[in-house]
Amino acid sequence: METNLLGIVPVLPTEDMQRDLKFYKEQVGFEILHSDDFYAVLKRDHLFLHLQWHANTEDDPLLGGSVVRIFVDSIQPIFDEFVASGTVTKDKLQLNTPWNTHEFGFYDPNNNAIFIAQALP
Repeated sequence: METNLLGIVPVLPTEDMQRDLKFYKEQVGFEILHSDDFYAVLKRDHLFLHLQWHANTEDDPLLGGSVVRIFVDSIQPIFDEFVASGTVTKDKLQLNTPWNTHEFGFYDPNNNAIFIAQALP
């Protein structure tokens, strides 16, 4: 079995979720598919944009880095590939997340968080 890469979604940091949701909805034309105090999923046409709250403090794990989510059609083959290469350990795969994905993540050398996700029906 092979994994097909389906798309990439930027995850932008926000210190004020409500302000940014209003901006992206009213001024940029995105529909809000999901939002809570810490995370939001926005869509316009076939494009997705995610917002994630960050404290912008020294203890914020993403200070200085960005986040992207790469969506695939089948997570297991690419997860096995990344375990074999030493990119992640076997315990990193999260199945049936509350936000309806199977996914795993890692940091690159520049502290960018990369998540590989399979959307569930």
